[in-house]
Amino acid sequence: MEVQEIVEGKVLYDDGTHKFIWLGWEEEEEEGLVQTNQYLIINKDRGVLLDPGGVVVFPRIIANVAAYIDLKKIGYIFFSHQDPDVSSSIGVWLDNTPANVYISKLWLRFVPHFGSMDINRIIPIDDRGGEVRLPSGDKLRFIPSHFLHSIGCFSLYDERSGILFTGDIGAAVFPKGRRYLFVENFEEHVNYMDKFHRRYMVSNKACRKWASLVENLNPSMLAPQHGAIFKGDTIPKFLNWFKNLQCGVDIIDEIY
Repeated sequence: MEVQEIVEGKVLYDDGTHKFIWLGWEEEEEEGLVQTNQYLIINKDRGVLLDPGGVVVFPRIIANVAAYIDLKKIGYIFFSHQDPDVSSSIGVWLDNTPANVYISKLWLRFVPHFGSMDINRIIPIDDRGGEVRLPSGDKLRFIPSHFLHSIGCFSLYDERSGILFTGDIGAAVFPKGRRYLFVENFEEHVNYMDKFHRRYMVSNKACRKWASLVENLNPSMLAPQHGAIFKGDTIPKFLNWFKNLQCGVDIIDEIY
C-alpha cells in the first residue's frame, strides 16, 4: 500500500450516492498501542461512523473524516461494544458532531464514565438487534454478536454495500512491519488471528450462532476493528474456521 493510502484511508464501496470508507492507519506503527480500524459510511449527505476509536487516535480520525464529509453531517455513531479502543472518544465526538450514538443497552450507564456527555443522545440497542433507517431509506442492521467478546456487542451490516463491520470478530494482531489491508492468504493470516480469538471469544457455541446469522446475509466483505478485511473466498474460509474454533470456556483448562 502507498503511504498516502495508509494515512488517508481507502474507499471500499462507492455507487455514486453511497460510500463505505476505511479511514486509514497511522503512518508509523506505534509501540504498545493496539492497531485499530475505523470506518465511515456516507449515504448521500449523511455520515455514519463505526467504532471511531479511543482518545489517542481522535486527532487523526477526525482529520480523515473531515476530508470526506463535513462533521456537522455525521448523524450516527455506532459502537460495537464498550472497550476503550472502541469508545473512549465518545465524549469528544458528541462535542464535535450532532450525532446520536448507538451501543448495546448493557453499556448505557457505563459509557458516561469516559467523560461528561449528553446521555440523551445515546441510543440503546436491544439484545436482539434492530436497524436504523437512514433518511434516504437505506438501512443499517445491528447483528447480535454477544460474548464475542463483550457480553453485549453487535456487528453492523450495511445493506447497500453488503459490507459487514464485525467489530473484534476477525481481528488480527500483526507483527511490526507486517500489516496489510486485505486478507490474501487465509492460511497464513490465521497465524495472526488464532491466539486472539481463542482467548477473547467466549465459546464455540457463540461463534457458531453468529456465523449462522452472517451466512444468511451473504456479505460482500467482512471488515473487522483490528487487522485486515476479508473478501471473496476468504469470507467462507473465515466463517468455516470460526465455526470450528475452540475458545474461551472450551479451553478453560489450558488457561488456568
